[in-house]
Amino acid sequence: MKHKIKEKAQAIAKNPNTKKALESMKPEKNFWGIGGVILFFIVPEFIAYIWGADITEFAKNQLLEPQNFFSTQYYELLVMLFEDGMSFLNLAIGIALLLWLFF
Repeated sequence: MKHKIKEKAQAIAKNPNTKKALESMKPEKNFWGIGGVILFFIVPEFIAYIWGADITEFAKNQLLEPQNFFSTQYYELLVMLFEDGMSFLNLAIGIALLLWLFF
């Protein structure tokens, strides 16, 4: 069974369509590629690490006051996003994309 899985994995890795798909996913080496990885993967994690507790406290205080439906959903989303602090998985993905970008 392991042998079959290993053969399938090697066949997928050698497939030119797979290589083409991986190349199309790779961020480009320009301002937008680097900036996109930093802006969407790394900066939010630093914000969550530095100000996560403050943002969560603010959102919880706002939820105590009467709000309309959209405001309530917004503050609940803020609490959900920032109450656990930073995501090391998201940070690792961002760093991996940056490394992949330059190599």
